[in-house]
This record gives sequence, C-alpha cells and structure tokens, in this order.
Amino acid sequence: MNNPSCDLPAARHAPLPAATYDPPPAADEALAVLAGGCFWCVEAVFRELDGVLAVRPGYCGGSAASANYEAVCSGRTEHAEAVEIRYDPRRISYGQLLRVFFSAAHDPTQVDRQGNDRGRQYRSAIFAADASQRDVARRYIAQLDAARVFASPIATRIETLQAFHLAEREHQDYAARHPQQPYITLVAAPKVAKLRAQFGSWLKPAPGDRDPASEPAPTAQRADSSQPGHRS
Repeated sequence: MNNPSCDLPAARHAPLPAATYDPPPAADEALAVLAGGCFWCVEAVFRELDGVLAVRPGYCGGSAASANYEAVCSGRTEHAEAVEIRYDPRRISYGQLLRVFFSAAHDPTQVDRQGNDRGRQYRSAIFAADASQRDVARRYIAQLDAARVFASPIATRIETLQAFHLAEREHQDYAARHPQQPYITLVAAPKVAKLRAQFGSWLKPAPGDRDPASEPAPTAQRADSSQPGHRS
C-alpha cells in the first residue's frame, strides 16, 4: 500500500483545534453515526474513548434490502460503511467526537476512498440525526477549512440519517477480536496509536481504575468467526 495507515495530511503530533461551536448536552445518552472508510478501523478508534458507551459497525445511506457486507463491498449500493456511537454527552460531546473523527479516525480529504479501500462505500460522511448535529458538523468543517489544517479541502459529506443497518455479527468488535489480522495491524492499529498519543486524557480508564457503578451492563461474549476476505 502507498498509504497503509491512511495517515492524515496534517500535523501528526498535535490534535486538530476544538470545535468552537459545540452546544451543551440535552440528554443523558445520544447517538452519532460516522463513516470514515473501513468500519473495523473506525470502531477500533471510538471504542477507546471515555464516555463512549458502545460502538456498532453497520451500513448507512442505502436501503435495508441491500444492507449486507457482500452487496455494500461491491460498490453498487448507496451505503457507506459506518459506525453508530452511543455516548454520554455529559462526558464527551458531539463536537469532541468529530474532533477525533477528523484527527485520528480517517483522512477526511480523500474522496470515495480511504487508502487502498476505494469506492463510495468508503466515503467520508457524517450522518446527522437532527439539525443540531448538522449545524455542529457544518460549522466545524468550515472552521477546519478556514484554518487550513489540511493540505486539501475536507471532502466529508454531511448526510441526513435515515436509518442505520447493523452489520453482520462477524464485523462487531472485529479489531479487538483479530488484533493480529494483517489489515488490523497495518491500518487500524496506527489509528488507535494516534488517538492514544493525541487524546490520552480522553481514553477510558484502565480496568483497575473503573468505577463499577458507572459501567454499562456487560454484553454476551461474541463467538469468533472466519475473516471476510477483501481485506485479508
């Protein structure tokens, strides 16, 4: 690969500026849906953040009938590989999630691709659930473009969230369950390393430091499965 880690064309050692417009939370829990290339990688980044309660890979932007891995990977549907992030807005804001999205999760200047993953299914997109999310996203993109933090204009699309279609079981927690898989070591791991370097104070506490009363109920252990082939 020419760019196996999809490294950002901005400063590697400092995070992007904070969003200047980031309204206070209005609920105890909220959802954000973001697309930035391979959903294995984007999930691996956001699952590390304190205040993020759950991350689920899936498909967004197309119909339920074709929301499956084989169809989406063909590039013949309208979907993007995306992640649904359930978070506590009292601990991390929507603007902060977008800051991580643009800083560490993907390269927002690439059009319909991330590194060697090419096609509309790998487009950079923010699926806004309401007017507030759309406004935060629009203003932050304008802020970053005005500051010229990237060598090229941001190509991220702001799309209206119609429906989020959960991906197949084998794609959930994929990077965590397959840490030695070549795609994960070459592409996902460098993104997680960048997150840890730039946003160390935003990460979930170590297991021994957790307050059990603040943790969501544990979910059932997912069984391992064979690795899909197009990224092996």
